[in-house]
Amino acid sequence: MKTKDEERIVGVETARMLELGHPWVLADAYTHKWPVGNSGQIIELCDSQRRFLATALLDPEERIIARVLDRKKIQLDRSWLAERLRNAIELRNQHANLSNSNAYRLVNAEGDALPGLTVDRYADYLMLQLYSAAWQPHLELVTEVLQELLSPHGIYEKSRPQKTRELEAVSDNKNYGRLLAGKAAPERLEVLENGFTFLVSLEQGLNTGLFLDQRRNRQDLMGRVNGKRVLNLFSYTGAFSVVAAAAGATQVTSVDASIGYTGWAKDNFSANSLNPRQHGFIVGDCLSVLANLAQSGKSFDVILMDPPSFSTTAKSRFTTRGGTSDLVAAALPLLTNNGLLIAASNHQKIDVAEYLKELRRGALQSGCDLRVISLLGQPEDFPYPVTFQEGRYLKYATCVKSNILSGKSKQ
Repeated sequence: MKTKDEERIVGVETARMLELGHPWVLADAYTHKWPVGNSGQIIELCDSQRRFLATALLDPEERIIARVLDRKKIQLDRSWLAERLRNAIELRNQHANLSNSNAYRLVNAEGDALPGLTVDRYADYLMLQLYSAAWQPHLELVTEVLQELLSPHGIYEKSRPQKTRELEAVSDNKNYGRLLAGKAAPERLEVLENGFTFLVSLEQGLNTGLFLDQRRNRQDLMGRVNGKRVLNLFSYTGAFSVVAAAAGATQVTSVDASIGYTGWAKDNFSANSLNPRQHGFIVGDCLSVLANLAQSGKSFDVILMDPPSFSTTAKSRFTTRGGTSDLVAAALPLLTNNGLLIAASNHQKIDVAEYLKELRRGALQSGCDLRVISLLGQPEDFPYPVTFQEGRYLKYATCVKSNILSGKSKQ
């Protein structure tokens, strides 16, 4: 039975957002008056007239103080959770193009009505990530239901520590993953994406080594690079570089600040019977490398940039807002006329319109014209509600460089 202690009154604006389908309650003057509660507690959200709005998970120490589980009164029990997980699995089976792939997102938090929780599949293993401490008390139940539904070899949790910006530069070899159930995975686990083999780590690092939300975009890249010279900036473990080389790029140059990730990228080349010695790998700050390449007269037909939202190296600090335009301006002089600039960002707080403005600023700085010919996002296994625009976070813009409007002659 519910009690009045489990009710939480929200303000008029929050009530309106909840009625429109938004899944979050942000801390405000109303939530500051709520009774003390525990992280993971199930609460009922009500308007000022005490009319029920939604059932939510409480996270009292965070800015997102509550996350909506259901528009009905429910208990977060085995049967409710199993139904949500079965719905997520069925969506992938029916609507996601996962042929020749055994690495993909199985539960996409708000997109599968399990806000703050993601589950990724990596071959015969599952990886959970909790983006809210409110899920921690329910972690055992989540693990048990996933075992019952999918019988994986093992289930891991990858923790999301605070201040990941500061940690990124030193986190390559630190274990943030822990085994929750089943048997341990190999240190480097082989997975398939679109028929390609990639090596992932379920224990080491903040990330696994493969960003699953770029699967469809890597496939798109393959149709654009045959016979081309490709420069891949912020190449990480080289997934984009691998598919470009396999698709017939004459030369792929991968640039990343981490020597560890660069070695991992070479291993990914070898795992796909591609000789890394036939391509280029540069360890260094991307802006500095671009300046050196320009000074040496290098040029490329395709330049891809997929930086993290924030990164710091010994020489520079990159942020998506502001930093993207500088990066575009530095890259465009190396791009042949009618060449492709492919720019990606996963920064949730920058929408498509603002991101295109960053590309525009970079084009204006370099005196070039950029025309967008394709604008993609995340694939079908990363769904988001139409009521939750924050869920549409990935921007992947393919642009053609031209000197037509700038009045410059062809290179």
